[in-house]
Amino acid sequence: MSEPAPSSSNSRTVRIGGASGFWGDSSEGPRQLVRHGRIDYLVFDYLAETTMAVLAAARLRKPEMGYATDFVDIAMRDVLADALAKGIRIVSNAGGIHPEGCAAALRALADELGLAVRIAVVTGDDVGAQLPQLRAAGVRDMGSGEPLPERMVSANAYLGALAVRDALAAGAQVVITGRCVDSAVTLGPLMHEFGWAEDDWDRLAGGSLAGHIIECGCQATGGLHTDWQDIPGWDNIGYPIALCREDGSFSITKPPGTGGRVLRAAAAEQMLYEIGDPASYLLPDVACDLREVRIEQEGEDVVRVHGARGRAPGPHYKVSATAQDGWRCAGSLVIVGFDAAAKARRTAEAILARTRRILAQKGLGDYRATHVEVIGTEVLYGPRAATAGSREVMMRLVVDHASRQALEIFAREVAPAGTSWAPGTTGPGAGRPGVSPLVKPFAFLIDKGAVQVRMTLDGEAPLPIAVPSGTVLVPAAPLPPPRPVQWAADEPMREVRLIELAWGRSGDKGDIANIGLVARRGEWLPLLWQLLTPEAVGQWLSHLVEGPVERFHLPGIAGVNFMLHRALAGGGPRSPRLDPLGKGMAQLLLDMPLNVPAALLGELGKVPAK
Repeated sequence: MSEPAPSSSNSRTVRIGGASGFWGDSSEGPRQLVRHGRIDYLVFDYLAETTMAVLAAARLRKPEMGYATDFVDIAMRDVLADALAKGIRIVSNAGGIHPEGCAAALRALADELGLAVRIAVVTGDDVGAQLPQLRAAGVRDMGSGEPLPERMVSANAYLGALAVRDALAAGAQVVITGRCVDSAVTLGPLMHEFGWAEDDWDRLAGGSLAGHIIECGCQATGGLHTDWQDIPGWDNIGYPIALCREDGSFSITKPPGTGGRVLRAAAAEQMLYEIGDPASYLLPDVACDLREVRIEQEGEDVVRVHGARGRAPGPHYKVSATAQDGWRCAGSLVIVGFDAAAKARRTAEAILARTRRILAQKGLGDYRATHVEVIGTEVLYGPRAATAGSREVMMRLVVDHASRQALEIFAREVAPAGTSWAPGTTGPGAGRPGVSPLVKPFAFLIDKGAVQVRMTLDGEAPLPIAVPSGTVLVPAAPLPPPRPVQWAADEPMREVRLIELAWGRSGDKGDIANIGLVARRGEWLPLLWQLLTPEAVGQWLSHLVEGPVERFHLPGIAGVNFMLHRALAGGGPRSPRLDPLGKGMAQLLLDMPLNVPAALLGELGKVPAK
């Protein structure tokens, strides 16, 4: 692995290691980065939108909970002493919906280990107290248009990087935040180290992009890469390190001796992950324009990223809120042998019929929703499923109800199928399925002026953080679309799968799935643009996508980004699907056949990732 040589005009770099992509990521990341990464900062991103719902449910059960316990119990117990000895500072949004509780647990751990550490806590994201006024003002969910319910569990604004910057300037060695945008844990250290001004839009956009690329851990170092077979050492895959420069450009690498690969294509996939319009990737500190970002392979396991542009952000924070909306239970059984899929579907129908009869007898009412999936029959492929003759499947039956008692009845009636109905019915022996709160996510906007951000260092009096109110967002200047490709009417055509022309990655934002594609050859971008119209993509995925499809292009990386609305059956914890987060959407699209002029393809084959 060769790292880039610094230029004389931009010689200083700040090394930031991305140790976690979500709550539940491997404990290897912090250990790897602290011991072998030569980093200045260790940053953690724990808070996916689904995680906020999980934390809200946890705090319903135990008021002292609501934060990512792995941060304290595993990560910090393992590396805190080593990080302090090496002067590595730590920034994490592990605080979830209870950052003070997270800080108290970390302080207790430090005392146990005999360590002196300065801990800052960023608060202000909790806007739950304002919900009555917001509800009275007619605020509604950004996606569904539903009004805010009377009783909500949590409501947290996505804060920016300014409080992190100020905490570091005050001497904090560990900064714990609640809900903030994922990239803020990286941008805050860069604003502190380089002294970037709050209106230095291009640099802020570059720093935010660095945070965006490393925020999902190994997704920047070959994880989830389309050409997965080219990525070695999965068991010891390296976690990402951003080598950030004062001009806002940066390089991505990983600790020496680790698995994975840092590739231009993989970094480009990650740049497209879970964004919308690339001209207006909206963050609290800056509106990023990523359309002309360039990603270049600098050497083995090093890529350089530059060209992000920024504009003044808008006057609002986005709020992630949750409400308890009844209860959910998911039961499953394995069915083996002839006609396994048919037996599985009949089993699900019988469980529903029996339990509906019992619920009616007890006056408990019908289910709010039911969802049956026969895993092993390519349920996500819909009409293109190719496993009708499966002889080994799993029946998965998800039910929602207003009453916990009703779902406890349902849970008792799943296992009896093992001796009552289809031959070959079995299972992994997990017992009765559990009943859990159905936490429903909401998202809406709130004026920045209505949110008071504070920073507390070592339990001292909270300090207010001055956050610019923002201005009306100015749209980015449009870029012309790729020019149409022309070919003769008698041109020989060839059918290829999209995966032969592009890399792809998908993700979610609520009930919106995004699919980002990167042309394997830059000259193929116009062809992809011409063939992959919103109508064509919507039709290919019509069994999953109920809303419109939007399309954007990024000439800098020869990329195309699709936003698929109402694509995830509610999304996150609300969705009953096997893939509630849209992780498989890109794989489904990459299987799409395209008729392509043979002359434009040349010698077709997967272009080497380098």
